[in-house]
Amino acid sequence: MNTSSNGPVDLSSRKADHIRINLEEEVKSSLTTDLEHYRFTHRALPEIDLDEVDLSTEIFGKRLAVPILISSMTGGISEAETINRVLAIAAQETGAAIGVGSQRAAIEDMSLVKTFQVRLYAPDVLLFANLGAVQLNYHYTSDDCQRAVEMIEADALILHLNALQEALQPEGDSHFSGLLKKIEQVCRLLSVPVVIKEVGWGISEQDARRLASAGVSAIDVAGAGGTSWSQVEMYRIKDIHRARVAAAFRDWGIPTADSILQVKNAAPDLLVFASGGLRDGIDIAKCIALGAALGGMAGPFLKAAVISPEETIAVIHEFQKELQICMFASGAKNIAALQKTSLQRL
Repeated sequence: MNTSSNGPVDLSSRKADHIRINLEEEVKSSLTTDLEHYRFTHRALPEIDLDEVDLSTEIFGKRLAVPILISSMTGGISEAETINRVLAIAAQETGAAIGVGSQRAAIEDMSLVKTFQVRLYAPDVLLFANLGAVQLNYHYTSDDCQRAVEMIEADALILHLNALQEALQPEGDSHFSGLLKKIEQVCRLLSVPVVIKEVGWGISEQDARRLASAGVSAIDVAGAGGTSWSQVEMYRIKDIHRARVAAAFRDWGIPTADSILQVKNAAPDLLVFASGGLRDGIDIAKCIALGAALGGMAGPFLKAAVISPEETIAVIHEFQKELQICMFASGAKNIAALQKTSLQRL
């Protein structure tokens, strides 16, 4: 159990701030994903039919209709409960995967568990539990990780890494030394696969190599080019001088495309998820061609979820159709073929 000074009330306030800021403010990184520098070779004669293109894939024993992950966003407050329910309904309807936001608040206050429990609305989807890896240095154990998994009947656990974000938060938990050994212990003891995820600054080749050796089952690169959490924290910080410190990191990080390549170079056989600034189905296709197994997004789905389940489903179908047509025009009949499709570097 975490015994840091920041209790559930502070966590709930922070989560509410994060939702509001992401919906209302400009928080995009000043970097790009680098995906714009890659192009598929157009196949005028693809020799396949559009309706033959198969987007399905299997991750951790679960079949996905589309290689799309509704990335971990929120939980712990009433507004988040509604958002998570809408996202889960959309995931179930479309066959996408979904992750919940950090469950730390619910580990510390059981009354908040219901804000994360989406399995009722998404009985068949690939579902990821989520905790901050740094909490392993604040008295969390593999038992707490198992509680997070069982709390929502998850298929896997995401441990997110957000060192820069914690350093910028006035209330941040920034004790990251010795964390790798504790991640390794969780990987060894947990009943489900462990995924390491950055929150928007990418995973380097060096870190990927160490994480692979620790036994993680997948890495979500969450590269730079999308939401900048330094910008989000800048809007939260009241002190002008600390806010300027946060603003200085707007162009920090490893672009998503570069991070995918670094992780694959470090650990060729490791499962990679791509997120961080993906805009459409073509970006998802590029990430898969670079070596990822699926593409994750948060912002587009958050904006849709506050409207309705129908809008969220429509947005996923939009990305699905873009991906399908991209694969058709590239001559890739299925995900395995797409992973072997070469890209031109401009």
